[in-house]
Amino acid sequence: MAPHGRVLRCWWVLVSLLGLASGSKLWDVPVPQRQQQRNTGKLHWEPECQFQLRHLQDGARIAAALPPRLDGHWISTGCEVRPGPEFLTRFYTFYPNRFFKAYQFYYADQHCRDPFYSLVIKGKIRMRQASWITRGASEADYHLQKVGIVFHNDWAMKETAALLNQTCTGAVPMGRPWVPGTVYELFSAKAERDCTAALGFVMHELSLVRLEHQYHQKQGTLVAELFLGDVHTEKRDRIHYRPTGYQRPLQNAMHHMHPCPACGIIYRSNEHHPPVLPYTSEQPFHLGGKWVSAHCEVRPAVLFLTRYFTFYENNRTWEGHYYHYSDPVCRESTFTIYASGHYTKGSPSSKVKGGTELVFRVTRASVTPTDVASVLMLNSSSPGTCGESGSWALGLEQDITATNGCVALGIRLPHTEYELFKIEKDVQGRRLLFTGERPTDGTSPDTLEKRPTSYQAPLTQCAGESGGFPRRMSRKHLEIVRNHASISLQHSSPAVLLVFMTILSSRWQQ
Repeated sequence: MAPHGRVLRCWWVLVSLLGLASGSKLWDVPVPQRQQQRNTGKLHWEPECQFQLRHLQDGARIAAALPPRLDGHWISTGCEVRPGPEFLTRFYTFYPNRFFKAYQFYYADQHCRDPFYSLVIKGKIRMRQASWITRGASEADYHLQKVGIVFHNDWAMKETAALLNQTCTGAVPMGRPWVPGTVYELFSAKAERDCTAALGFVMHELSLVRLEHQYHQKQGTLVAELFLGDVHTEKRDRIHYRPTGYQRPLQNAMHHMHPCPACGIIYRSNEHHPPVLPYTSEQPFHLGGKWVSAHCEVRPAVLFLTRYFTFYENNRTWEGHYYHYSDPVCRESTFTIYASGHYTKGSPSSKVKGGTELVFRVTRASVTPTDVASVLMLNSSSPGTCGESGSWALGLEQDITATNGCVALGIRLPHTEYELFKIEKDVQGRRLLFTGERPTDGTSPDTLEKRPTSYQAPLTQCAGESGGFPRRMSRKHLEIVRNHASISLQHSSPAVLLVFMTILSSRWQQ
């Protein structure tokens, strides 16, 4: 390809990513009114919050292999929640000859202590090229050979068998005495039989893979995490969906975080002996304080971000920052969104055991572009649709409340969202906040029917309700951004880049 063709292609990939981001809902939770006058000084962080974010963004601690070597045993580190809701644990084994064997254990409760049924899945997987859509991931092809189901009580068999037999007559013989441990075949490639549709079962998660190795200096341990593709929030759409984000990662059975009470239990399990996890007490639902992302987070439609929130329980308002990046370890900043509003008193969820339902009203928001491409995109917005048209500048925050949000970023104000929260404690005693998973189709949960039934990656509480909150980018950070911008523009003027952006954006929209 000619040199100018390679340049055009690079810009096309960049604009495509921005186009995907602009078509997605950016709130990870809805938001409240700003508490005080704007602070014109540097960012003010609680020391523990600042330490956690610095640790999170230390890319030297994370190594990702491309293509990844999956050989080994991979396990859940706790009870997982999928949309529905479905409560499960996973235990996957990948062999050097590309064969795999996967266990999925489903439960009737949110603590994964009451086994419902187990799936045993066998097949082959072949790694392909690096993903063109999700940066840092690898694509893979998989081929299922067999899927079997084992019921763990009579009630589970009756309920699930009735569902299966509606679409696949005779999948589970009825009228016979229930035999514990019997494996009923739901799928066979050889026999060309597939009775998995009624369960909403798919293994498309194997089509997108990321393997990370993290060295934890404090513990002196190496942790290997396997990120597999996300599952669509709508059950009926799972069969056609190809992942662009990830689920909660599995950890290597030999290289996992310590302590991990669930790890050994899951590792010693099989389809006849499902894991029963240790009981964990319910945590009181107190939101007050500051919460920060524990990892660089990935959303469907190629969004990499970290989140930092403060909740004020005395008047039920809160504010949050969403730091967006272009890379999977959250080091290459693109833009930041500040949002605020208020929320209702929570009530226990009747649909998702252990969850709390709330309603949020988003009333104010502002945006800070932190790279050249974001500045160009925002300045090319139609007048009146995203702040003051043509006035966006690198590292300078602009309020978008007066324009009822920002069309280019998919932000609409004012806005109401129906949320699902959960608070837990990890094995180290830290409080974790789980917020509702965003709809895969890029919309927001703005109706009762769209309230989430599963969760995003957890936030860690880093400070109580008192203390400072970051108001503005630090001068040091701003200087780094400006230096980076000057290098980017050394050989290309903003006018030239804007022409490229305009042409390619119009092509993307066609």
